[in-house]
Amino acid sequence: MTLLERTRIVQNTPEPDSLAAARSIMDALVAVLTEHAERYYQDDAPLISDAEYDVLVRRLQALENAHPEFLRPDSPTHRVGSAPLDSFEKVQHAEAMLSLGNAFDADELRAWHDRCRRRLEWDAEAEGPAVSTELKIDGLAVALTYENGVLVRAATRGDGRVGENITANIRTIRSVPLRLDSSRHPVPDRVEVRGEVYFPKSAFEALNDRLRAQELKPFANPRNAAAGSLRQLDSTITAGRDLAFFAYSLGPVSEPVAAGQRAMLDVLDGWGFSINPEVARFEGIEEAVTFCSNWTGKRDALDYEIDGVVVKIDDFRLQRQLGNVSNAPRWAVAFKFPARESTTRLLGILVNVGRTGMITPEAELEPVQIGGVTVSQATLHNADYIRDRDIRIGDTVVVKRAGDVIPAVVASVPEARTGSEVAWEMPGTCPACQQPLERIEGEVDSFCVNGACPAQFIRLVEHFASRDAMDIEGFGTKLAAQLVEAGRIADLPDIYGLTPDDLLELDGFARKKAEKLVAGIDASRSRPLARLLFGLGIRHVGRTTAEVLVQQFDSMAALGKADADALTAVDGIGEVIARSLVDWFALETNRKIVARLADLGVNVARLPEEAPAAGDDLPFAGKTFVVTGTLPTLGRTEAQDYIKQRGGKAASSVSARTDYLVMGENPGSKADKAAELGIPVLDEAGLLELGGRS
Repeated sequence: MTLLERTRIVQNTPEPDSLAAARSIMDALVAVLTEHAERYYQDDAPLISDAEYDVLVRRLQALENAHPEFLRPDSPTHRVGSAPLDSFEKVQHAEAMLSLGNAFDADELRAWHDRCRRRLEWDAEAEGPAVSTELKIDGLAVALTYENGVLVRAATRGDGRVGENITANIRTIRSVPLRLDSSRHPVPDRVEVRGEVYFPKSAFEALNDRLRAQELKPFANPRNAAAGSLRQLDSTITAGRDLAFFAYSLGPVSEPVAAGQRAMLDVLDGWGFSINPEVARFEGIEEAVTFCSNWTGKRDALDYEIDGVVVKIDDFRLQRQLGNVSNAPRWAVAFKFPARESTTRLLGILVNVGRTGMITPEAELEPVQIGGVTVSQATLHNADYIRDRDIRIGDTVVVKRAGDVIPAVVASVPEARTGSEVAWEMPGTCPACQQPLERIEGEVDSFCVNGACPAQFIRLVEHFASRDAMDIEGFGTKLAAQLVEAGRIADLPDIYGLTPDDLLELDGFARKKAEKLVAGIDASRSRPLARLLFGLGIRHVGRTTAEVLVQQFDSMAALGKADADALTAVDGIGEVIARSLVDWFALETNRKIVARLADLGVNVARLPEEAPAAGDDLPFAGKTFVVTGTLPTLGRTEAQDYIKQRGGKAASSVSARTDYLVMGENPGSKADKAAELGIPVLDEAGLLELGGRS
């Protein structure tokens, strides 16, 4: 029986009803957890997600608390990590590198703080003790030893007491100082600095791109890539991996350097270490709870992976009073975020047809809970993505769900294969119309090029009516499919011929609802030209591209007459977009669609507010703005339109090239990034005033 099969059995075993059953479950948990820990810490090839591992550990801990007589000396709850690899020199830690207990919600975090208060005999009426908060970086813990300010040794955590000597590899990481700066704070004769080596997301993606180009297997996630990079015997390989390091604590030190955690981080910063900027100190636990909760939804904005927030009693004197349990300090806890990854079985692969004819593979999954949501389908992007990751039907796969992003299969787990898995190939014909698929040279996607394909048309109708296009309220995916399948819409202009009686024949429509939808369709006739252009679903023409084109061409007729040279002369329009537009207008069917829309009263000319401002009226020319948070009166799209109409660029992320951040309420991490870079901040009134509107 495979490890994964034994794990599933343990996960589904009911609570014990006898002492013998309890002992049996505990023995099984110890066995599977030990093997999973070895795969995670030694082989860098986990079979299950961190969240699944945590659930198993918590169950074993609960059983050990209920039946201490069955506590085994080799239980994973006593251990931190696993034994080091034999290929590196072993290093004995002078002071054990402990793990952390976990809190999975606000109540558990408060309960941890209450335990600290009771153990410290804290005044029940007084606030405190104060806590510090730091993002929990998902990387590899290391200990760096400095003598007389010079780095002399670096070691992995290993099993917490014995690690691996990785000094040569650590020296290649630019954010690790080789000599400490003593200009702001004195440096002890001997000090051990502890922290996390991690892989920035951007560098991780670049590494995987290089591996795929060399036809090598990409890494599944940044944490595995960081661990694999640090365990290279050839340090020149590590040097090419663009790893980074955040310092967060001290090990043994020849003399005290600070009285508390937050002050100690300032000392580390002065010595030249990178300190995570998202740290804080709070007098009470409630502010820390808010900090943790806020970061649950903001982690995707970071260029590194985090899986929680570490909360510590700030005062070192109080930490010493609280002490440790066998493998974790009492004075610290990890607030763990909801899971974003899990493992499950890939049951099959379907293909969907998009509005442009693009064929997208979709995974059918054995249902799995990820972050409180049951996931049974996930994207697989394209055939190359499946091939490069060697994903097969029947595989155990890693599924990731980040924020509101569609779940995606990110990797297979080849070690869990039984031999029954089947490789998948893109079908040769469209699943909706059976026409042969085409793949354009230099592109990764396959396409159905049949303009009469029914699946494409349903997606096109849905897109045409969407908020960013013609914005027809109440016209969604279900209605698009109903109207096309019922034969009420054969092309886009047919939308404007719909009557309430047509809609009453469909499920879910009464007279009032039908009349409201027809009124919404009628109102959409006067939408700006850029919305119509975007809504037509021309390949490579997104909303921003449509807005750029409309500033240069004042009607659909003018745009239809433009050749590739005229189109590429427009700033931001390249050859691919130009060719797509020329090809679309070259088809008589498409020209007839535009003509019929015009005959039905749909606006096909540029509106005054879409026209480019005169040169003297472009106060934002050459300036880049980022809009964040909720503004008092303007929606985000309205604010961005205001910027573009005055010659500015509305970007989505803050960088050194950003000229202004336009900030409303609840701005998120973009405000922090702007402050870090010293970028000027405007409120809504300031934006309007700068643009010449009072």
